[in-house]
Amino acid sequence: MNILVVGSGAREHTLAWKLSQSKHADKLYAVPGNPGMANVAECISGVSIEDNAAVVKLAQEKAIDLVVVGPEVPLTNGMVDALKEVGIKAFGPEKLGAEIEGSKAFSKGLMKKYNIPTAKYEVFTEAEAAKEYIKAEGAPIVIKADGLAAGKGVIVAMTMDEALGAIDEIMGDGAFGSAGARVVVEEFMAGEEVSVLCFTDGKTIIPMVPSQDHKRVNDNDEGPNTGGMGAYAPAPVGTPELLAEVQKTILDPTIKAMEQEGRLYKGCLYAGLMVTDKGAKVVEFNCRFGDPETQVVLPLLESDLVEVMLACIDGKLAETEVKWSTGAAVCIVMAAGGYPKSYRKGDEITGIDEAEKAGNTVFHAGTKAQDGKILTNGGRVLGVVAKADGIKEAVDKAYAGVDMIKFADAHFRHDIAHWALERLNK
Repeated sequence: MNILVVGSGAREHTLAWKLSQSKHADKLYAVPGNPGMANVAECISGVSIEDNAAVVKLAQEKAIDLVVVGPEVPLTNGMVDALKEVGIKAFGPEKLGAEIEGSKAFSKGLMKKYNIPTAKYEVFTEAEAAKEYIKAEGAPIVIKADGLAAGKGVIVAMTMDEALGAIDEIMGDGAFGSAGARVVVEEFMAGEEVSVLCFTDGKTIIPMVPSQDHKRVNDNDEGPNTGGMGAYAPAPVGTPELLAEVQKTILDPTIKAMEQEGRLYKGCLYAGLMVTDKGAKVVEFNCRFGDPETQVVLPLLESDLVEVMLACIDGKLAETEVKWSTGAAVCIVMAAGGYPKSYRKGDEITGIDEAEKAGNTVFHAGTKAQDGKILTNGGRVLGVVAKADGIKEAVDKAYAGVDMIKFADAHFRHDIAHWALERLNK
């Protein structure tokens, strides 16, 4: 099979890396790809992944049998629909399904209608009304831009000043552009978060190994939210008992609800959950693989990823076994100094080969190749991933890999998987 991966981040690098291990993968392409993906796929630049017609044309020219769409924007733009129209198989939800991430107001409304556990909320298009509601509810409280904001449109306000400031920032200053024209204001949920990525064919939904990412930029979960500074799997909070509850109260009802709404959902459904004292509740749904969770979940997948994806597309997931390896995987994100605010680009990166020779896998997130060198080219630069028999061994191995990689002002957290290590120490 000829396979095309759409996207350029560490998630897409991980997908390409895993797909390349399939016995069905004859030739792999990536649009636009990145220098790391170039080791397993032919990268094609000059085609915008926000231009469905251009991607369809490329897929036809390269006789592509399967397209795997990584990021949320092409999914919410209907790329899967466009490929399906010309008879090309694509992994990911169609436009109507992708709205589960594209509009937080839609996904919250769906959960309310079908009694899927989530935080209490209200939706606002006027800043003053949102502020009045916040004053009545009190802090801590959560403010979310309704639309897509590259994983950064959520502000967890611990004080009233922060909450009211967040409304000004999102609705007044347009911090997230048109994504913030509407906001969702939610009750603050206390507990431990867990990410459950799932394969689904619209009828059957099979969860992957539970993982946990670290959103705050600094150690001890301090500083602003980011796209994710690291992750690990399996997350001990995701016990077999909890996952059985999640399957029954969240995953199965959500897939059924989407079908009843005329939005048959195929692909990867990402359920971001909070484990509260009243059980698991949905923080958010995403219409694609999570980043950096993919970097720790897919290394633990033993099944052939191409076969699982085709089963999702063809409605045959119920008769497909999805197998996982024992052990654990840890990803540490190396970011440019200053991220998630302003940061420099163009610094040389060294030591990637040494880290990989030591048994790590390094996924490229924001890099570019120039004159035979690899340079920084984004906020999150690399994801250093280690696999081992246990979380502690994987953490140590990953940090040893991080220590081998150098670029100016590199920033990373020193406490990835601390929740799991604290549980294991108990």
